Amino acid sequence: MTDQTLPPVTAEDFIRKPAGHILLSDVSEEDFMELYAQHHCEWVRGYLIKMSPVSLPHDRIVHYVRPLVEAYFSLKPFGTIVGEPFVMKLEGVRANREPDLQIILGANRDNVKHTKMNGPADICIEVVSPGSVETDYGDKFVEYERGGVKEYWLLDPMRSESNFYRLNDEGVYQRVDVDEDGHYRTPLLPGFALHVETLWETELPDIIAVVQAVQKMLKE
Repeated sequence: MTDQTLPPVTAEDFIRKPAGHILLSDVSEEDFMELYAQHHCEWVRGYLIKMSPVSLPHDRIVHYVRPLVEAYFSLKPFGTIVGEPFVMKLEGVRANREPDLQIILGANRDNVKHTKMNGPADICIEVVSPGSVETDYGDKFVEYERGGVKEYWLLDPMRSESNFYRLNDEGVYQRVDVDEDGHYRTPLLPGFALHVETLWETELPDIIAVVQAVQKMLKE
């Protein structure tokens, strides 16, 4: 683990408008859930934010990582994975975000309700698109850290770059390096290994190859 962290959060971070395409302000959380959550929008401190369109590489990566984790949980059934537009409600930062993928483990699954996750997921995964750079690297980093998301995975196909952050004992994200063999591993998912360079390929493994890869990684 490296010592790389972002600057500390200041009060100004919570006074300024959030990044992104703001559609409305002074929207109640109840109205957001009832009227807007299913329409590719997020809610932050009363602002209704239209999420940016996804790119083709974004779509490919999401539809590769999700089955990979689902196959893992089919063999180790202690967690679940859900995808956007499933809301994650973070009380402490007054944000209802829709991460590309949320991994929810153990007893934390009791907080998964019909339309939202009440509280932080254990792992949030965001795949960066051209219109989401400021939000994913900035606002969401701050919100997920302060909201208690244990790990934040930032996968950026535009730069062929991955960033994995893990909360330390002080509740601050620290960047975690990929292993020498090119895989990212986390104690939250014993035996799971994500080969990072595969994410940037034009043609990603199909579902059969994904299942075989998970079976192999759990035997090693």
